[in-house]
Amino acid sequence: MKLVSWNVNGLRACLGKGFLDFFREIDADIFCVQETKMQYGQVELELPGYEQYWSSAEKKGYSGTAIFTKVKPLAVRFGLNKEEHDREGRVITAEYDSFFLVNVYTPNSQRGLTRLDYRMIWEDEFRSYVSALKKEKPVIICGDLNVAHQEIDIKNPQANRKNAGFTDEERAKFSELLAAGFIDTFRYFYPDKRDAYTWWSYFANARERNIGWRIDYFLASSDLEPRLVDAAIHDQVLGSDHCPVELELRSTEKDGE
Repeated sequence: MKLVSWNVNGLRACLGKGFLDFFREIDADIFCVQETKMQYGQVELELPGYEQYWSSAEKKGYSGTAIFTKVKPLAVRFGLNKEEHDREGRVITAEYDSFFLVNVYTPNSQRGLTRLDYRMIWEDEFRSYVSALKKEKPVIICGDLNVAHQEIDIKNPQANRKNAGFTDEERAKFSELLAAGFIDTFRYFYPDKRDAYTWWSYFANARERNIGWRIDYFLASSDLEPRLVDAAIHDQVLGSDHCPVELELRSTEKDGE
């Protein structure tokens, strides 16, 4: 089973930069996107063979997530069931026979860390949410988690220590999430791989120079470890300031794979 996640930084813009070419080529069973920056229906998106599930922010042109899936979920939930967190379209949960898939676009702490306090609250609420799901069945979390966890996950760790996405506070919350029973699947397969990034600033030719951050993830609850096959970063795919990431999972008959 092939799962793909991509922060498209505006789906309408990405559609003009090769999104559908990659979508067709990768032929994922489940394809998740973040930062759609649109409301459902603002663009005609025909994806034959896929069910579509959208969650949009109340604010136009901001945030937003979507799931495109060949396998029809048993149920789909939107948000964390907390009004203060659910106005920005950041979470969609699709339930399948043998796991929950949580597509998430974690809030950015912003320049000057103006939203760091809110981010800390979000982190605790999100961890509580996925931990509760995990009591029912295994969980896969994918998306832009807006944090580079370790120094190996960022090109210039010392220069970014107090910047959004690499603060001690954000990194500690990510560690807490893993400690709650989740595996960072890319590091599971490639624990020492350097210069493996998923986001690059648009400034100073950062992508061409590979001055990047790894902030897009597939996390899997530890009980899914026997089903993990491989993880990949498609850093050659353009169209956004992020690139797609992938998780390959051993199939089960239950999920219709």
